[in-house]
Amino acid sequence: MGTFSYTDSITYDTGDGSGSGGGGNPIPQSPSVQNPVPDVPTPITDGEGDDTFEIGDSITVGGFLQNYEGTVIVDGVAWPAFRYDVSTGYSDFVTVYMDQVPVSVPPTYSPNAGATFNDACFAPGTLIATTTGADRVEDLVIGDKILTADGRSVAVKWIGLTSAVLAVTGAKAQPVRIRANAFDGGLPNADLTVTADHGMVLDGLVINAGALVNGTTIDYVPLSDLPDRVTYYHIETEDHDAILANGTPAETFVDVAGRAGFDNYAEYLDLYDVERIIPEMRAPRITTQRLLPNAIKVRLGIDDKAADFGKVSVA
Repeated sequence: MGTFSYTDSITYDTGDGSGSGGGGNPIPQSPSVQNPVPDVPTPITDGEGDDTFEIGDSITVGGFLQNYEGTVIVDGVAWPAFRYDVSTGYSDFVTVYMDQVPVSVPPTYSPNAGATFNDACFAPGTLIATTTGADRVEDLVIGDKILTADGRSVAVKWIGLTSAVLAVTGAKAQPVRIRANAFDGGLPNADLTVTADHGMVLDGLVINAGALVNGTTIDYVPLSDLPDRVTYYHIETEDHDAILANGTPAETFVDVAGRAGFDNYAEYLDLYDVERIIPEMRAPRITTQRLLPNAIKVRLGIDDKAADFGKVSVA
């Protein structure tokens, strides 16, 4: 099922007159930053079996029914947004759920309507270690044998493909670039570009690339450096593995992010008929800089003052 653990949120009053907005409204006028459960992730779930939030999904938070409307970009990261159901009497209000405190609050509510909430992929040109060398991720095919970080050989079961037009998605498609030698041991061995939610494996932790941004050796790729249409790839193996991307351990697909958001989802169904469940590897996942161990912050030069607040580079 689609799930997301959040620590903070922004509530917008869309002012469209669809709700009562009357006295006694328990929801703050907006945009208003809130801390639903400070420092304690609070899962929201759609109760379905497709592992994503998508249009038509609903959640219940604090006894209020809310309907998924798409993703909203806050500080360069896409987060799920839900409108209060008309039955609540507060359907003027939309809440964006996040797992970080925002630096800046978008002044208006501008959803990427129809978007599914998942995003963890490799950029074209990423070299994936195989049993016969290193192949570009876009050249891999189902059945190819790739190498895991612990030296095993595993088969590619599927390669998810997703593309976006920057004029439509803007910063939602903005990836993170990890410069060569940013990590210990001279890794990656070449600049590595992944989406912000892609998990890199460091010190026994799975860490979203966006949480590693330090503004120098690890940073968001400027929108001006990206083509009009961007394409990303995600590799599925039998398990949730750590494979070698430009020599660096990085996660394979895990179904906490759904397949339905990929452009070639129909291909997956043609191959396997139904979606299968992939248990997440037994390693803690870090999605925000606030939760990074201090040793990693020091090693990567991450300033505590900038923690969680990755800026969008536009030039």
